[in-house]
Amino acid sequence: MSEIRDINLRESGEMKISWVEDNMPLLRSIKAEFERDKPFAGLRVALSIHLEAKTAYLCRVLAAGGAEMYVTGSNPLSTQDDVAAALAAGGLNVFAWHGATEAEYKAHIRRVVEAGPNIIIDDGGDLVNLIHNEYPDLIPAVLGGCEETTTGIIRLKSMAKAGLLKFPMVLVNNANCKYLFDNRYGTGQSVWDGINRTTNLIVAGKNVVVAGYGWCGKGVAKRAAGLGASVIVTEVDPIKAIEAVMDGFKVMKMRDAAAIGDFFVTVTGCSGVISEGDFLAMKDGAVLCNAGHFNVEVDMACLERIAVSVKPRRANINGYTLQNGRTLNVIAEGRLVNLAAGDGHPAEIMDMSFAIQALSARFIAENAGSLAPGTVDVPEAIDKRVAAMKLAAWGVQIDKLTAEQEKYLNSWNL
Repeated sequence: MSEIRDINLRESGEMKISWVEDNMPLLRSIKAEFERDKPFAGLRVALSIHLEAKTAYLCRVLAAGGAEMYVTGSNPLSTQDDVAAALAAGGLNVFAWHGATEAEYKAHIRRVVEAGPNIIIDDGGDLVNLIHNEYPDLIPAVLGGCEETTTGIIRLKSMAKAGLLKFPMVLVNNANCKYLFDNRYGTGQSVWDGINRTTNLIVAGKNVVVAGYGWCGKGVAKRAAGLGASVIVTEVDPIKAIEAVMDGFKVMKMRDAAAIGDFFVTVTGCSGVISEGDFLAMKDGAVLCNAGHFNVEVDMACLERIAVSVKPRRANINGYTLQNGRTLNVIAEGRLVNLAAGDGHPAEIMDMSFAIQALSARFIAENAGSLAPGTVDVPEAIDKRVAAMKLAAWGVQIDKLTAEQEKYLNSWNL
């Protein structure tokens, strides 16, 4: 039933999944718990997350809990065909392959939704958007779901505000154990892993322009500085701009930064962050990439329109030559650089994020019918449990408040 590139690639995929399993102790523990309790028995789970080894292991953890899994990727360039083959060979329903056309990508998402899911696990909101717009008859069977990333949460909140979100969605990205670590340390490392392996250029001594100073942007900027770059931040939020200045970075408008940047990384969740005037101001040889969910932050449609020629410069890099004779180099077609040109976040980071996902999915299953349609915060108990599990995996112990300290902190008459 699966639609994948080549089932014969499964051995390589199994190796990758085995490696991350060894480095994801939280999910291993949850898998054992799910095998015992079967919280998803009789339920169909539709999942759309970047389909690489860490995601594959999450799928196996959910399947161990009794879920009938229907899996696709959340980006045409982030699916790893050998990992998809390993999942399909293990009996899961997988619809994805690397380099899917827009039509193929949408067809794969439809196959997952058409299974009639009871729980949705989304990354960017494509599954939720599709089921609401094209398959409203399937909505009554949906108990709820979980959203992995900032872009998806923006879409969900917009739907909820308009009264259009018809089932509860847990905002996994907003959990402390997700955004404080995944968005900052995970994105910070994986973005530069992708850039460095793809360009083979030195970062030290270069001007790096980071668009957006949310948690992901903070991580990207910090790692760039650690690699020896001079970091420039562009922002629209005055408070975040102040943070960037106080963290030691230069802050300026994108149009001003465009003329001096060597590397550009967009991390905003918005569109048109780097646009025509910026392209025309850039140096010959500037490198552009995006770490936001959709490939709209670097305005690729505009760049393709104003370029007089486009040619491959290196695997996963295209050079766009402008009328002024300068060539701008774009990594991975402006798609997520850490996944389209890399392996995504480190396994230990995704162990925390996917532990939140797995436990939030269980929360949805166990509270079916009692949660109102709309956005739902990750329960504090889940967040705290994942933090405690992570510390235990490290062998780290921390202090506990005494009864007297608890009383003191909860008293107004000191």
